[in-house]
Amino acid sequence: MENRLRRLLRDKRAITPVLSSLLLTVIAVAGMAIATSATYIITTSMKETMSERIVAEDVWFNPATHTIDVCLSNVGKVNIHVSNVYVNHTSQTFNAPFNLETKGNGWLSIIFDWNSGNLYYVDIVTNRGTHIASEYRAP
Repeated sequence: MENRLRRLLRDKRAITPVLSSLLLTVIAVAGMAIATSATYIITTSMKETMSERIVAEDVWFNPATHTIDVCLSNVGKVNIHVSNVYVNHTSQTFNAPFNLETKGNGWLSIIFDWNSGNLYYVDIVTNRGTHIASEYRAP
């Protein structure tokens, strides 16, 4: 009996498969934890970006102030902050900071010396990267 017990304790063949299976399980669980965390972070960021909706309701070319005035409405689920404005792909100054609360609206004034009858490409960019862009003809 004692001889059998010594032989069993000396036999190390079964330990290697058990340890390798245990190690493989630990690696698989750690990998899934990392994948789950990354998925949560990515989808949270995408949800905020997808919840951002802004509409340009009206555009006025104001000859008295030499501005292009754009009426914007926030129809999304998050607050909006306009970070950049471009006219004909050139950065322009505007009444910054320009923020819109959820369900809010307001006038964005772009300082730009426009000419009557010309076509202008206006691109409004939020801090989350949403673009509101279209072409408008000055009266």
